[in-house]
Amino acid sequence: LDKQLFPGRDYSTQRVLPLWVQVHLELRRKGVTKLLLWQEYQAEHGSNALGYTQYCEHYRRWCAVQKRSMRQHHEAGEKLFIDFCGPTVPIVNPETGEIKPAAIFVATMGASNYTYIEACEGQDMGSWLMANSRCLTFLGGVPALLIPDNLKAAVDKADKFEPVLNDNYKALARHYGCALMPTRPRKPQGKGKVESAVLIVERWVLARLRHQVFYSLA
Repeated sequence: LDKQLFPGRDYSTQRVLPLWVQVHLELRRKGVTKLLLWQEYQAEHGSNALGYTQYCEHYRRWCAVQKRSMRQHHEAGEKLFIDFCGPTVPIVNPETGEIKPAAIFVATMGASNYTYIEACEGQDMGSWLMANSRCLTFLGGVPALLIPDNLKAAVDKADKFEPVLNDNYKALARHYGCALMPTRPRKPQGKGKVESAVLIVERWVLARLRHQVFYSLA
């Protein structure tokens, strides 16, 4: 169970492994080096961190695996990948003390990895449509394709070739002048972009806010 909950941990050495996809993206930035990223990682995890040589070797192996994986080419502004995080955030009613879980909406652009995050009341149709709309407003434009996972608010019936899209979601796409293309069921390769973004949100946002008490979505 512990391995399933914390897949980023190397249990053979009890070291905490970095999120290599984030390391890879950070290295694209001007002036960012592996040494700098390792120093930041080491400062955070201390004795549980890999040494610099091990860090570089693990990253090299990760890159080698990516080269053997399916490569997807994304044109700028073409695709927006959308999903919800698995974990929710508890929202406490300040008057009654009632706790309700807020769903975390995540959308990321295919080419740039530019990511939008929003806490919603749930994964119901109304929350889903409003989150999509606010995301497009935030981005200041509309991609050619919205690519959601096969959640109920987006897809009435999942199918590898002819998924049945939700009528309300189709109406939203018509309003914004874009197309819908859900990911294929049981094909994780097709949603790697948003799954990477979700993992970053879970580790670098939600994990750091786990002791914070929220009384509203605002």
